[in-house]
Amino acid sequence: MRLLHDLVRDSARRSGSSVAVTAADGSLGYAELDREADRLGHRLSSLDVRAGDRVALWLPKSTVSVVAMQAALRLGAAYVPVDPLSPVDRAVRVIRDCEPKVVITSEDGAEALGDAFPTLCVELGGEPVEPLPEVRPSPDDLAYILYTSGSTGTPKGVRISHRNALAFVEWAAQELEAEAADRFANHAPLHFDLSVLDLYVAFLAGASVHLVPQETAYAPRLLVELLAAQRISVWYSVPSVLILMARDGDLLTTDLPHLRAVLFAGEPYPVDHLRALRAHFPGVRLLNLFGPTETNVCTYYEVADVPGHWIHPVPIGRVCSGNRAWVVREDGSPAAPGEEGELVVDGPTVMLGYHGAEPHTGPYATGDRVVLREDGDFHYLGRRDDMVKIRGNRVELGDVEAALQSHPDVSEVAAAVTGSGISARLVAYVVLAEGRPFTLLDAKRHCASLLPRHMLVDRVHPLPRLPRTANGKVDRRALAALSPAVP
Repeated sequence: MRLLHDLVRDSARRSGSSVAVTAADGSLGYAELDREADRLGHRLSSLDVRAGDRVALWLPKSTVSVVAMQAALRLGAAYVPVDPLSPVDRAVRVIRDCEPKVVITSEDGAEALGDAFPTLCVELGGEPVEPLPEVRPSPDDLAYILYTSGSTGTPKGVRISHRNALAFVEWAAQELEAEAADRFANHAPLHFDLSVLDLYVAFLAGASVHLVPQETAYAPRLLVELLAAQRISVWYSVPSVLILMARDGDLLTTDLPHLRAVLFAGEPYPVDHLRALRAHFPGVRLLNLFGPTETNVCTYYEVADVPGHWIHPVPIGRVCSGNRAWVVREDGSPAAPGEEGELVVDGPTVMLGYHGAEPHTGPYATGDRVVLREDGDFHYLGRRDDMVKIRGNRVELGDVEAALQSHPDVSEVAAAVTGSGISARLVAYVVLAEGRPFTLLDAKRHCASLLPRHMLVDRVHPLPRLPRTANGKVDRRALAALSPAVP
């Protein structure tokens, strides 16, 4: 079975001069990417990076990031992309948790980390080197770790093997009929699981992938201009971004003759907005992909039409990537078609487990409430727990609450989300120490060193006490009823 790093090597042999990756810091052809990965691999080997080690990447999205991923994989090591916009304290927590042999970072990053970890700053180019000796780990060995929000306030590292990733990548390449002429946009940050499709489906096909700079990721007009200028054929992002592009970037009045597929995931796509997208791009494939980081993409639905009677979000569709999926009741027994329950997934894309925890074996209960309709499509209904999505980003409310609870003036806190899609807002309901003021600015300042930007609250609502249910738990339904009063 091939491994993730075989994809670049194979494409370099087939068509070394073809563009592999374009970013703000330049472009690399497949032969160049292959050579640079070997060159950096030798440097990592000299730092005693071996099979089974982890290499953390705390870098802006760039060609260097992609080279670093490939270099680590070629040594049989796993890479761990760390959010480059994370506060230093949170980045340090992630890096410390994954126990890397080395952290590849920028000069600013190395200065911020100090002597806490071995660091390496990378510049591409230099003298030619011998190809790296081939290392062939098992397909079931770790390839990368993606950190997600944790309910206890501590990020969780999702461990993904070569087999896990390739089961999805190979399915997606076949479903999209990806070919060397394609030009993929990479909108998602490299620590976000959406980026796996952008990078590795492109590499499998020998196509090019165009990294969207993180600072322009929510600049709708610039994104639409990139689609046109780079002649992008496959776009993949959260629905919120596509809605912004339509509303503020003229997406629905722009001619994009090269665009052939638009993929979206991470949150429900409001039907009215999806109907407008379908109408403007009648010949473009629209695919709704679904699955938590722990399973990668496990179901999909192709939007052929958006009928006028549709009022609910688009279905999440049918199982894919070689997986099996079913619905269970609260007691664990199988649910019948039409009966609500929790989505359970088993198959080749299901993670190895969380870093530092026991290996995961068997089916994975996603925590997603779904129903299987008579037509065979799964429909998403919501979550069973406190995990929410803010503009496509996964947020555990417990993570936000733990950060705010550490403020000395906050005695109790509950977080909630109001609105949906691009209108979603993260609200903190706080009970304060007597006589102490606490503002939104206080909350943002306190949490700026603890949470990534997408997890900073948008509003603070002081309460004399938190509403609670009969068994003493926070009554989140009662909190939701307070939402219209929040300014």
